[in-house]
Amino acid sequence: MQTNPTYTSLVAVGDSFTEGMSDLLPDGTYRGWADLLAARMAAVTPGFRYANLAVRGKLIRQIVDEQVDVAAAMGADVITLVGGLNDTLRPKCDMGRVRAALTEAVERLAPGCKQLVLMRSPGRQGPVLERFRPRMEALYACIDDLAARHGALVVDLYGAPSLADPRLWDVDRLHLTAEGHRRVAEAVWQTLGYEPEDPDWHTPMPATLPPGWFTRRVTDARFARQHLLPWIGRRLTGRSSGDGRPAKRPELLPYEGPLAGARPPAAP
Repeated sequence: MQTNPTYTSLVAVGDSFTEGMSDLLPDGTYRGWADLLAARMAAVTPGFRYANLAVRGKLIRQIVDEQVDVAAAMGADVITLVGGLNDTLRPKCDMGRVRAALTEAVERLAPGCKQLVLMRSPGRQGPVLERFRPRMEALYACIDDLAARHGALVVDLYGAPSLADPRLWDVDRLHLTAEGHRRVAEAVWQTLGYEPEDPDWHTPMPATLPPGWFTRRVTDARFARQHLLPWIGRRLTGRSSGDGRPAKRPELLPYEGPLAGARPPAAP
């Protein structure tokens, strides 16, 4: 890892996490950690260019088929790759195929950039994480191995106490809030070797009194109706929230701000 590096371009590859859900801006577009990171990098490097190929709902095989070769051809200084977590949350998940696709992605991307960045994605506290933890940890073991073999950096968000806090997750319980995305951007920024702006990004927020029983039940019911049942419906019918959606920022262009190239979110 460099100290005070000079990177002139960034390409972000992945799914909804990298697209920026649920860091919602007033105009209805998503921002997210990759846009925040690009803004910081552009502030210290005139002419900085940025592309974000991420599309919500994508599985790792889809990311390889639809995004990886496009990203590699751009010749960016930095490429971030975050994928595979959607696979681990599917009822039927072949971890052998996930590892093979992730390996293929890294082998294609690493030679085409100065620095490849991988991540151990965050997971909020709760029964969902416990159910899928073995798959997630198998995914992260693969990421660590690939990083060691290909000289990639790994941002360990999974081990960050702050990002396990439910208060940093949106009501859908799948995507980070604006504050969560800010902390991820800080984590990647520091991993790339830039001077910390928030050295304590990984520190948990101050404790507060948990909501009461009735409030929790109302929240759970709303979550099930608005988010869980539609998610299950898409899984049963083979649909994805990203079907038919183009990349957020498909071309490697000079960075003009977090709204450049962003598209409004579709209805859940």
